[in-house]
Amino acid sequence: MNTAGAPRRPGAAMAARPNRRGFLRVTALAVAAGAALTGCSAPPSQGNAGTRPAPAQPPAGTGPRPRVLLAYFSRAGENYHYGGRKHLQVGNTEVLAGLISARIACDVHRIQAADPYPDDYDDTRARNVREQDSDARPALAGPVPAIDGYDVILLGSGIWNVRPPMIMRTFADSLDFTGKTVLPVVTYAVSGMGAAPEEYAAACPGATIGDGLAVRGEQVRQASAAVQSWLRRVGLR
Repeated sequence: MNTAGAPRRPGAAMAARPNRRGFLRVTALAVAAGAALTGCSAPPSQGNAGTRPAPAQPPAGTGPRPRVLLAYFSRAGENYHYGGRKHLQVGNTEVLAGLISARIACDVHRIQAADPYPDDYDDTRARNVREQDSDARPALAGPVPAIDGYDVILLGSGIWNVRPPMIMRTFADSLDFTGKTVLPVVTYAVSGMGAAPEEYAAACPGATIGDGLAVRGEQVRQASAAVQSWLRRVGLR
C-alpha cells in the first residue's frame, strides 16, 4: 500500500524508532531473507542442468558455435534499379555475402554458372524464364563443396521472377542436406523472400529451413544493421 501522502503525527518518527536490540534482530532477519532470495536467482548447478531444456544455440561466448557455410550465386552487370537499370561492378548478393562473412566465422563458396548469364538485364531475365519453364538445371562451373562438416548452410542468391535462379537448384540437388539447417539469404527487387523457403524445402529434403534474410538490392550497401540484427536472431552472433 502506498502511504507516501499520509500525514505524520507529531512524535511518530520517535515512536517508530526501534531500540538497539530490536534493530539488530530486524537487521539479522533482513540479511537472512536477502541471502535466501539471492540463492533462488542464482544459476542452477551442474547437477541440476538436466532439468532444463538446452537452448537451440549456446549463448554468445559460451560453448561451440555452429559450423557455417555460406554458398551464394551473384550476378554483376546490368541490374534492375528503382524501375530503371544500373550497371554493377559487384553483384548485390555478393555485397550481402561480404557483409555476413565479415561478421561471423564461416566458409564461403561462390556458385558460378558454366555458361555465364548475359551482362544485359533483359537477356538474363529471358534466359531465366526459359530455365524456370523447363525446370532446367544449369551446369555449375567447378565442383560443389563437401558439406558434411557444417551445421548451418546459408544459401544466397537474388530472387528472379519470384524464385531463386535455377542454378541454385542445381547446387542443392548435388548435395545431401539431411540434418542441416538451411537459411535463405536473398536480394530482391520487388518480391521479398519470394518462394525461396518453399524451393529449398523441396530441394533440400531432410533439412530444417530456418528464418531467412531478404534485403532489397538497391539498399544492400546500407544493410549492415539489418544483417547484424538477423545474425543475432538466428543465433549466429
